[in-house]
Amino acid sequence: MVLACQNICKAFGTDEIIKNASFHIEANEKAAIVGINGAGKTTLLRIIMGELGADSGEVVIARGRSIGYLPQNPQIQGNRTIYEEVLSAKEYVMGIERQLLSMEEQMQSVPTGEMASFLESYHRLQQEFEQLGGATYRSEIAGVLKGLGFPEAEFEKRMQELSGGQRTRVCLGKLLVTRPDIILLDEPTNHLDIVAIAWLETFLSNYRGAVVIVAHDRYFLDKVVGKVVELDRTKVTVYQGNYTAYAQKRAQVREALLKQYYNQQREIRHQEEVIAKLRSFNREKSIKRAESREKMLSKVERMERPTEENTDIKLHLEPRIVSGGDVLFVEQLSKAYPGQQLFQKIDFSIRRGERVALIGDNGTGKTTLLKIINQMVEADEGKITLGANVHIGYYDQEHQVLHMEKTLVEEISDAYPVLTNTQIRNVLAAFLFTGDEVFKRIGDLSGGERGRVSLAKLMLSEANFLILDEPTNHLDITSKEILEQALNQYTGTVLYVSHDRYFINKTATRILNLTGETLVNYLGNYDYYLEKCQELTQVYVSQADPASSIEKAGSGQAQSVGRLDWKQQKEEQARRRKLAADLRRTEEAIQQREQRIAALEEQFSDPEVATSSAKLGELQGEYDLVKEELAGLYEAWEELALLDTGEE
Repeated sequence: MVLACQNICKAFGTDEIIKNASFHIEANEKAAIVGINGAGKTTLLRIIMGELGADSGEVVIARGRSIGYLPQNPQIQGNRTIYEEVLSAKEYVMGIERQLLSMEEQMQSVPTGEMASFLESYHRLQQEFEQLGGATYRSEIAGVLKGLGFPEAEFEKRMQELSGGQRTRVCLGKLLVTRPDIILLDEPTNHLDIVAIAWLETFLSNYRGAVVIVAHDRYFLDKVVGKVVELDRTKVTVYQGNYTAYAQKRAQVREALLKQYYNQQREIRHQEEVIAKLRSFNREKSIKRAESREKMLSKVERMERPTEENTDIKLHLEPRIVSGGDVLFVEQLSKAYPGQQLFQKIDFSIRRGERVALIGDNGTGKTTLLKIINQMVEADEGKITLGANVHIGYYDQEHQVLHMEKTLVEEISDAYPVLTNTQIRNVLAAFLFTGDEVFKRIGDLSGGERGRVSLAKLMLSEANFLILDEPTNHLDITSKEILEQALNQYTGTVLYVSHDRYFINKTATRILNLTGETLVNYLGNYDYYLEKCQELTQVYVSQADPASSIEKAGSGQAQSVGRLDWKQQKEEQARRRKLAADLRRTEEAIQQREQRIAALEEQFSDPEVATSSAKLGELQGEYDLVKEELAGLYEAWEELALLDTGEE
């Protein structure tokens, strides 16, 4: 055991956040702390780090173990480069390196009598240097920075030039190369794209140390953790397994508790009915028996009804007007900024009812593409056409119009006066605003909170084409599940950018990957994308040498090698579905014929049939016919099986 929390309690005023929380973390164990926003997850991490005092209880860190912490919004002082900032984490190793170099320079001048002692000190220092990874620490830093999405060309950027998200990534890199025995991470995936998240998954899974993560990325948690510490209504419950195992066990526990609750309620009602009946007799003996039962009933510890945060909260999205079948056509679209070509000559279309996820590395132009479609940014070339009766609802945190002087309730009720107060509160609760929070002024909210209000308004807009840029940012897992359900039931069309792979897997019917300045199309969810990614990227993304590309561009005949042809893919998928159906029908027909042949052979051995030449002739004719049909079915099955494996 490297870390233990024992009976931790914490309250802010009368608001109790954590009560008697106890759990422990073993060496090399990877654990998640989960719970709704406001449950106290960050508070617990800060108590473990000693940044915040607990009201009672104790945090125990094993002797000699180091601990490192990445908060959600780390602060960085100074103006070092990205590389220098991460390199500073290796100051101790660099100090040993400088000492070794100094000793090597002195070696020629060491007196003979002191040489043995000098060499012993040198070798001891060199051994420590090697144990600390001194030979590879610079390449380790470069590898971590690249893994977190910083190309080598950006290593010399100054910290002051970076966005808040980029600075957080630098702090994460600095923590990872420090390699403490225990790592605490608060929402480490918030500012990472899908490739960087996948890299971090591998890094943490193989990390020789304990890791405790607060995150709302369910796919990430499934890949990394083997224990889940749940914070729910001030209480801590520990589950073994990844997030999916936790969700399943939690559902089973809730179901069992619910059953106990209903059984207890039934027994309470029964006792109350018996007590009422005894009192109705109005006799001294029966009244005493009633009083005795009442006393026993008053001692029963009554269970609270188990609840789920999203049990009573449902988001129902429905377009006011049905759009035409063709919702969006994008033809030969290109966009570049000075020194950076985002995409060129891309083509794609979206049909009514599709839920299309747009993915890609940071900086490939995903948000720019959404803004071009929404006429907020001009394309360099190309054409965008909306279908008949298409009404866009656009979510972009930077461009949502909110009224700073209004409360949350007023913001929603003024925009949608037909909603009841209960409906407004349910919508706001789905986006994490509960209790008196609904009476906060918009102007007093954080940027993330304003984004959630904007998303809530958009969900009520009755648009038939939703364009969403990172809709799950700042949502906890429960709210993501509510949004997933709403989008899956939505009869309109959705195009969204997201790095949340679990969310994509649950909602997307198609994925567009913006890579290599073009789009690669995947007719399925995220699991299908993972299966086909390498194969289709090689087909669609140009592997031509730069000289060839320049020559084509100079001739004015440049073509996107990755021209999106989703119709062909759709036809191929339809062909394969038909092939699978034909195979299944053929196998069923073979089974029927084989069963009939077995039945006929049994009839041949029947003594009554054997003595009747007429009956024998009739059965033999059917037998020959079925055998012939079976032979034909076998041949048909072989041909279909060859087609299914792709052989000719």
